[in-house]
Amino acid sequence: MSLPFYFSLCFLCSLSFILPVPSLGANDTVPCPLNITVLRVVGGGARPSFDAGTQCHYILQALHLLQADYLRRSSFFVPPLNASESCWASFQSFINEFDPNIDIRSSCGLQTAWISQGCMNITTKKEFEDTVPTAAIQAVQDNCNQSLENNAPCALCTTKLSNLLSYLTGPTVGNVSDCRAYTSIYAASLSDQYGATDPGTAKCLFGLDFSSSGSIGKRRIIIIVVSVFCFVALLAFAGVWTYVRFKKRKEVARGKGVGTSELGLGSRLDSINQSTTLIRFTFDEIKKATRNFSRDNIIGSGGYGNVYKGVLLDGSQVAFKRFKNCSVAGDASFTHEVEVIASVRHVNLVTLRGYCTATTNLEGHQRIIVTDLMENGSLYDHLFGSSKKNLSWPTRQKIALGTARGLAYLHYGAQPSIIHRDIKASNILLDHKFEAKVADFGLAKFNPEGMTHMSTRVAGTMGYVAPEYALYGQLTERSDVFSYGVVLLELLSGKKALQTNDDGQPSALTDLAWSLVRNGSALDVVEDGIPEPGPPEVLEKYVLIAVLCSHPQLYARPTMDQVVKMLETDESVPSLMERPIPFIAGRIDIEKSALSNSGQLCSPTGYQAYTLQSRGRSASKEEEEEDEGSSVADTVTTE
Repeated sequence: MSLPFYFSLCFLCSLSFILPVPSLGANDTVPCPLNITVLRVVGGGARPSFDAGTQCHYILQALHLLQADYLRRSSFFVPPLNASESCWASFQSFINEFDPNIDIRSSCGLQTAWISQGCMNITTKKEFEDTVPTAAIQAVQDNCNQSLENNAPCALCTTKLSNLLSYLTGPTVGNVSDCRAYTSIYAASLSDQYGATDPGTAKCLFGLDFSSSGSIGKRRIIIIVVSVFCFVALLAFAGVWTYVRFKKRKEVARGKGVGTSELGLGSRLDSINQSTTLIRFTFDEIKKATRNFSRDNIIGSGGYGNVYKGVLLDGSQVAFKRFKNCSVAGDASFTHEVEVIASVRHVNLVTLRGYCTATTNLEGHQRIIVTDLMENGSLYDHLFGSSKKNLSWPTRQKIALGTARGLAYLHYGAQPSIIHRDIKASNILLDHKFEAKVADFGLAKFNPEGMTHMSTRVAGTMGYVAPEYALYGQLTERSDVFSYGVVLLELLSGKKALQTNDDGQPSALTDLAWSLVRNGSALDVVEDGIPEPGPPEVLEKYVLIAVLCSHPQLYARPTMDQVVKMLETDESVPSLMERPIPFIAGRIDIEKSALSNSGQLCSPTGYQAYTLQSRGRSASKEEEEEDEGSSVADTVTTE
């Protein structure tokens, strides 16, 4: 068992006990006023479910829960400064029993005084309520002062809380309790019945889920035994039923000359057809539209295969993404991408026209996706390709905002929400008006309602993968936020996500941007000579947003709807939190190891989005190797 996993396990298990406060001498600080027993009450002896390695996140969330109880009892958000040492000590004293070498503050990049500091120097409930309009406070009180156990009440409450953030635009002192945390702390302090000690409140507002763990008594043992018995019986019945059904369908397939691999695929796609306007193209129609897949019609290529431009019978131009090496094993991936794209409709998402599934004796399994043609290719083409253009600032600003809107729709407009997992410059396509279209949903994951995160093996592209995802497989919407931050930095600087330093070693653009911002040189991030440059204050704001989105710590990043609001309005950017060294040291090596160890499934997965630059006769060998290598080596898909 790894040390980080053991540490986080031991820490959260310890929350079921009363943590001791060290004895105080004459020169010591005052006792900590936070009631540590709240963590035992809310869990009922259980510990929250979590992923290994996220102890810093859960430590802060546990502190926020304690602050909510403290606010209810005292009307203060944070303990007094002279109690900060004793509050940290109450945590540290217990951790030292397990490993004396771990220090919470240094491991998580926290300073002692930060536990007594927070949003806009607000310390009391009255100061908070005076800062926010009465109507907004009333909306929170009406929607959050209730049980938040279920998804609907939780969603209503968190929506009202997000509205409060537009009024909390001042700086955050320290990085323990930012303005976003203050809103949750305030909401959890509203009620005795459904306050900090309520499991629903802990889960909804702080992401601490105690429902899946706890002591196992006789009742649970009985439930488990009965469940296992029922499962085995159901599994046996399902096996017999599936075998009989398969034999019948196989006999029908032989009579009709249909490959058995088409049966399950066809049924899933047919169900999609019934609820959408997708067209199921025949293979002959696509061959005619592409002039029998002429090399002159190739507009993109990669590990997945080729993309061809073509003209339909109605005269409309479309793109055909043709997967190579298709087999029964790849059908699930193909169908998944069709399902994802068909389920969403937004001006900043690529539009799916239809698809083609066919099996021929000469060409085998054919799997083709048909989308609108993007006349201006991809963002990668214009930033780094052979057809690189020095985009004007208004165009860059339009691309940045369009991409953010598309991602915000995936996260909050789609039902269920969708995590893209592979946001990068080559997956941002541009139409004839340079309107951004998020594309390539081959790695996308549906995110069931109410889930705070998913645990999955790593997929993505080197340089764009969020640290918590590369390290621990913890996937959330904010994994996409990190990738968006990297793309925004590329858009602003004209530099690639990964660069080579003077020593020949790879370095991350996010680290360079962070160092410039920390030194007060945010505008040095912006590429020189941008046509029609924007006002310096706007350029600097975009740089700060990009750095904030690409922060290595998950809880420091904004959500995509907050990003859109900052880009669209005059809302200021929250203060940047420090980047603890343990989160960034060796990040590139860790990311490379995580991706390479995940392995890659068969095509048609692990591909890049297409570009309109011809990669046929005119493409250099270096570009072809880069595309192929990126798809096979750097872009990894796992399930």
